[in-house]
Amino acid sequence: MKKIRVEDAVGHMLPHDFTKIVRGVSKGVAFKKGHIVTEADIPELLSIGKEHIYVLELDDEHLHENDAAEVLASVCENEYMERTEIKEGKIELTATCDGFFQVDVDKLAEINYQDEIMIATRMGNLPVKKGDKLAGMRVIPLVIEKKKLDKVKEIAGDEPIFKITPFKKLKGAVVTTGSEVYHGRIKDTFTPVIKGKFDQYDIDFINHETCDDEIEDIKNAILNSKAKGAEIIICTGGMSVDPDDLTPAAIKASGAKIISYGSPVLPGAMLLIGYFEDGTVVFGVPGCAMYAAVTVFDIVLPYAVAGIEISKKHLSKLGYGGLCLGCKVCHYLNCQFGKGV
Repeated sequence: MKKIRVEDAVGHMLPHDFTKIVRGVSKGVAFKKGHIVTEADIPELLSIGKEHIYVLELDDEHLHENDAAEVLASVCENEYMERTEIKEGKIELTATCDGFFQVDVDKLAEINYQDEIMIATRMGNLPVKKGDKLAGMRVIPLVIEKKKLDKVKEIAGDEPIFKITPFKKLKGAVVTTGSEVYHGRIKDTFTPVIKGKFDQYDIDFINHETCDDEIEDIKNAILNSKAKGAEIIICTGGMSVDPDDLTPAAIKASGAKIISYGSPVLPGAMLLIGYFEDGTVVFGVPGCAMYAAVTVFDIVLPYAVAGIEISKKHLSKLGYGGLCLGCKVCHYLNCQFGKGV
C-alpha cells in the first residue's frame, strides 16, 4: 500500500469503498471501489476524514478484501442461496426458497478461528423463507494473505458448509384419540391447532379420524390415513403414562419404527416420533400442544416438511435450549427455545 495525500490523488483509483456515516441519519458508501478521484471529490473525501488514500499494489501472495469475500462466499453458498453485491468488502447470502436451513457449525467455528476471517450466520436447524438473510462474511484487513483463504477452503472441504432443504408439498392427516371426544362428551379443540400448524407449511389436510381408546381402532386409523396418501400423520391424545392412554402402543402396532417416545423439551416431554419404511412420519403429540403457543412439535415439524429424518441422537441435543420460558408475548422463532443444536 502506498500512502498519498488526497490533494495528490486525482486520477488514482480507490482500492476500496469509502463509507460516510451521518450519526442518526445514514450510513452508506460515499465512493465505491474503483472510482477514479477527481478534483471535485477532494472536499468530500476530506469531509469524511480522508486526508490520505492508499494506492493498492498487490502481489501474487495477497488478495484484496473483495476477492477474499468471494472465496468465503464460495465455501458457504449452496443451492437455493444467492449472493448480494459486495459492499464495503462484505457479501451476504439470502435464501431463494422456503426451506430448512442447516450449518456445519464445527467447520464454521474452525474457519472463524483463523486470523482475519469472519463469517456470521443466523441460527441453523430452523425454517427460513425466501429472501431471508442467511449470513454475512468478509475478511478484516483490506488485503489478506492468499494462504489464509487456501486454509479456509481446506477446512470447508468439497461441500459447502451451508445447506437449505426446500420444503415439500406434503399431505397430512390427524388421528384424534380419546373416548371423551369419540363419544361427543367434549369438543375436539386439538385438531384445529394441528390444522393451523399444517397451514404454516402448506400441508394438505386430507384425512381426520376420531377413535375410541382402543389400540386396534387407533392403529387402523393410522393405516387408513397412510393408505389415503398421508405422508405426515399426527396422533393427538393418549400420550401420557396413564394405563388407558394407548396411542404409543397403537403407533407401534401400526408398523412404524419408534425413534423416541419422550423428548428433553418442555413443553413436549411426551412427544413420540416414528417412521414407516417409506418415510411416512407419525407424531404422537402430547396435550400441551393444544394450549401452549410453542412446544417441541414446532421444533420437529419443519424437519418432517423438509423430509429430514430426526435421529435419537439429534433429539437428545434439544435439551440444551429446550426449556420454553412461557413469555407473555411469544417471540418464537426469535428466542432461545429450540436453538441448542
